[in-house]
Amino acid sequence: MTSSTPRRDTLRFITCGSVDDGKSTLIGRLLHDAGAVPDDQVAALRDAEGRLDFSLLVDGLLAEREQGITIDVAYRYFSTPRRQFIVADTPGHEQYTRNMATGASTADAAVVLVDARKGVLTQTRRHSHIVSLLGVRHVVLAVTKMDMVAWSQDAFDAIAADYLAFAEAAGLPAPTVIPVSGVTGDNLVRRGEAAEWYAGPTLLEVLEGLPPIAETARPFRMAVQGVNRPNLDFRGYTGRINSGVVRVGDAVAVSPSGVRSHVERIVVMGGDLPQARAGQSVTLTFTDEIDVSRGDVLAAADAPLEAADQFEATLIWMAEAEMVSGRVYDLKIGARTVPAQITDIRHRVNVNTQEKLAARSLALNDIGVCHLSLGQDVAFEPYEVERELGAFILIDRLTRATVGAGMIRFALRRAHNIHRQAIKVDRNQRAALKGQKAAVVWLTGLSGSGKSTIANLVEERLTAEGRHAYLIDGDNLRHGLSRDLGFTEADRVENIRRAAEVARMMADAGLIVLVSLISPFRAERQMVRDMMPDDEFLEVFVDAPLAVAEARDVKGLYAKARRGEIANFTGVSSPYEPPAEPDLHLRTNQMSPDEAAEAVIARLRAARRLTASPPFEQPPLT
Repeated sequence: MTSSTPRRDTLRFITCGSVDDGKSTLIGRLLHDAGAVPDDQVAALRDAEGRLDFSLLVDGLLAEREQGITIDVAYRYFSTPRRQFIVADTPGHEQYTRNMATGASTADAAVVLVDARKGVLTQTRRHSHIVSLLGVRHVVLAVTKMDMVAWSQDAFDAIAADYLAFAEAAGLPAPTVIPVSGVTGDNLVRRGEAAEWYAGPTLLEVLEGLPPIAETARPFRMAVQGVNRPNLDFRGYTGRINSGVVRVGDAVAVSPSGVRSHVERIVVMGGDLPQARAGQSVTLTFTDEIDVSRGDVLAAADAPLEAADQFEATLIWMAEAEMVSGRVYDLKIGARTVPAQITDIRHRVNVNTQEKLAARSLALNDIGVCHLSLGQDVAFEPYEVERELGAFILIDRLTRATVGAGMIRFALRRAHNIHRQAIKVDRNQRAALKGQKAAVVWLTGLSGSGKSTIANLVEERLTAEGRHAYLIDGDNLRHGLSRDLGFTEADRVENIRRAAEVARMMADAGLIVLVSLISPFRAERQMVRDMMPDDEFLEVFVDAPLAVAEARDVKGLYAKARRGEIANFTGVSSPYEPPAEPDLHLRTNQMSPDEAAEAVIARLRAARRLTASPPFEQPPLT
């Protein structure tokens, strides 16, 4: 390209809609008619009867060809004299909605396809709603397979009216509606003759005419991807500029810390630049020695970023297992990953009617508005302002699978009004007064495994030694602090969270805290571990086979559960996930309660929780 040739901007767009609406065929035909397919590749598209199957250009997976559906997101690149394009063919099947959301997250435009024979379907609406949520700026409705309804204007008008009414209610940009056929190519690149009643533009003309996205019009933002320290004389911060322009000498602010400095150098491969703009990857150095880490965000000092730890966000749930309020997930926003809990579901959206529905959980492909609480402040912008700084994913902490994708709407007001109070007396001073070190001993196991018996014995013996201990028992907790909770999965998670918060505060006071709770899910036990200092938490698996625990059945609970009188009973109608690597494994069908209690105390000594001599000896308990 010569210097006199104007630079062509790039448009990223997706095709989406319901399954079998002809997305792959449309893209294949568009690429072919735009001259983006080499002759030798065209020859490979012919079927046994010599006809061209344009869908083969994008249906690359063997499973896609066998089933005749799109599963993965297929990206293709082509250009015309007016513009360069990156097109993502996204799957229409409901099972792969998460893949569609991935493709839409970086798109500037969406081509929503509707089969002329079927009209607007639920998946059409779901995909369109996601397009709206993800802030896609331009929408084109392509009514496909018009050749199969004899290019009926009535059929086209009915679909256009139905979709335009939905689009207005869903807050979509006003769509351009085009009748097309992927098989014949009518109204894709060339104007079709079959629909004499249509006088609008072709699909390619619409895509070429969409206005470019001006990322440089917004303030400077750059998420720090890494710290570049090749030697003692150089420290730079690398990343891709999200928006705006940065120049040598500019004042910048670091979020969430708020520290400020000035840009000293803008370093790229091959040398330094006087300035850089959105889309460029650079390394910045500063005039001052400041603390900047991966995941921080650099911003123009006169337009600093907000930071908070509580948000309202729109969430698309992407996991087979339902979302559970209170469960701790990892939230990844930009290059920063922090623990996060969904504290409240404001509503779930009915994608057909846009109705806001009450919900206690979200299932696969559900879309809801939720409140989230994070473990620490993160820098952000509302998604509608800046996609990359307002989008996040939720990750299951055990499987590492992505379970949700979200868009930040705003920070909750309480996130700004509540501040931690600095306290001068710390946990080590409190523990030293008691001649011990704080610990949380978390006893988990089936009902009837012996947890409470062992915990009682441990507390009794520690007290006899003059130690300061306290037992939090699950049954007692539900008579007070958790009396408002039931036994659904979400209620159990909340019950464990409350017990953990109490245990954490008691440990902060220097106590040895014994917690006896079934706590059946690994995710919640990991949540508790993460809340405590590394050396203060001991997970004790009180292990009794189900048959042994049920035979004991001191409280008669198993019998009630077997009769169907107790729902969600662990071991019968609800699962128990045993610890993979407990700090102590007690097999209570092979040892006495006294032996188990001594093993717990020995483990506390090994963990150096009982190294100091107690300040006094407690008289024997009667």
